[in-house]
Amino acid sequence: MQVQAEKRYYTPAEYLALEEAADYKNEYRAGEIVPRTGSGVNHNRILLNLSSHLNFAWRGTDYEPFSSDVRLWIPRHRILPILI
Repeated sequence: MQVQAEKRYYTPAEYLALEEAADYKNEYRAGEIVPRTGSGVNHNRILLNLSSHLNFAWRGTDYEPFSSDVRLWIPRHRILPILI
């Protein structure tokens, strides 16, 4: 019989401290740290096109698009994703 390890939950502050030293990107989801996968050429093309469109469309508004490596806290879902 295999014994499963108890799941560890982290605070947002612990997650951010761990991310500073991490070699890869992770997301914070309700206390869990979830590894992110890398993206390919097609993903980057889509990201560039979408970011360019939003940047033009939102000019003169209070909105600001970001294309990558920005952490956002979504309190309702207790998620701290990295946008890529």
